[in-house]
Amino acid sequence: MEAYKTWVRRNKDYVHSLESLANGLTWLLPERFSISEIGPEAVTAILGILTAINEHIIDTASNKRHTGSAGPSSFPYWLCISALKDLETLVEVVAEQYYGDKKWNFIAVTEAIKVIVRLALFRNSGYKMLLHGGETPNVEKDSDDTSSQQTIGGFRKPGSHNSAGWLEKNHGQNPWNSEGRALSALSRFGESARMVSGAVWMQRIQQQHAIMEPPTSIVKRPTLSMLVSEKGISGALFVLGEFLCITRPLIYVLFIRKYGIRSWIPWFLSLAVDSIGIGFLSHVVKSGKGGREQQFHLSASEKDEVKRRKLLWALYLMREPFFSKYTRLSTNKFVTK
Repeated sequence: MEAYKTWVRRNKDYVHSLESLANGLTWLLPERFSISEIGPEAVTAILGILTAINEHIIDTASNKRHTGSAGPSSFPYWLCISALKDLETLVEVVAEQYYGDKKWNFIAVTEAIKVIVRLALFRNSGYKMLLHGGETPNVEKDSDDTSSQQTIGGFRKPGSHNSAGWLEKNHGQNPWNSEGRALSALSRFGESARMVSGAVWMQRIQQQHAIMEPPTSIVKRPTLSMLVSEKGISGALFVLGEFLCITRPLIYVLFIRKYGIRSWIPWFLSLAVDSIGIGFLSHVVKSGKGGREQQFHLSASEKDEVKRRKLLWALYLMREPFFSKYTRLSTNKFVTK
C-alpha cells in the first residue's frame, strides 16, 4: 500500500489523466451492458471510489508537507462520504432491480450511515460547516497553529489579533498567499540570520522544532458547550442549521418510504427543513454584522457553500410530484410551441 501511495504522489498528473480517460470510457459501457444498469453503475462507482482514494493520498501528502501532520483527525471522513455517495447509486439500482419498491429501505440505510459519518465529522472538526456535504475538507488556508486555536466552528475568539487574523480582518486578504508566505519567509530568514552559524545554529533550530511540535499535535478540540457559551443563541442556531442540513436527505427518504414518491408530504417537508436550516445560517451571519458581541466569521469557502445550498433549491423543480405535475407539463408546452 505504501508503494502505491508513493507512486500516486509522484505521478499525480499521470493518475489524473488515467482517471479522466477511464471516466470517458464509461460512456461506452451501456452498449455492452444493455440488459442491466448494474454493470455500468458498478464500474462508475468503483472508478469514483478509486478517484477519491487517489485524491486523499495526494491531499494527505500536501497537508503533511505544509503542517507536519495529517490534520486534526487521522480518520478520512470525507473519503468515506465520497465512497458512500458513489455506492448509493449502485445500491439504488441493485435494490430496484431485485426488490422493487422496497429499495427505499436500502436507500434509507445508506442515508443513515452518511448522516452518522457527517455528524461525526461535524463534531470532530470543531463544528465547522461541512463543504459539499463533507466531501471537501473545511481547512482554512489562512490559519496556522495559533490562529486555528482562535477559531471555533467558524467563530473567531475575542482578542485574536495576531498577524494572520489582523491581515485578514483589516485588509480582506489571505495572509498565507504567495505574498504572505514570501514575507513570512523573509521574516524567518532575518531572525535566523542573527543566530549563531554552524552546528550551534542547527541545534537551536532543532530545539525550536522540538518545542513547537507538541502544541501542534495537542490541539484542543472545541466542544458544543464551548461554542454555545461563547456565542450564545448564535452558536446554537448555527449548530442547529447544520444539523438540519445534514439530516435533511435522511428525513426525505424516510417519508418517501412511508408515503410514497408521489406524495406531497416528503416534498414539502424536505423543502421546509432546507429552508429552516438555511434560514438559521443566514440569520446568524447577518446578526454578526451588527457590531454586537463577537463577529461570526465565515471563510470564503463557507460563504460559497451557503450560496451552493441555496442554488440546490432549484432541484425541487425536478423532484416528484412537482416534476410530473408542473415541470414536465411546462416543458412539453414550451417544446411543442
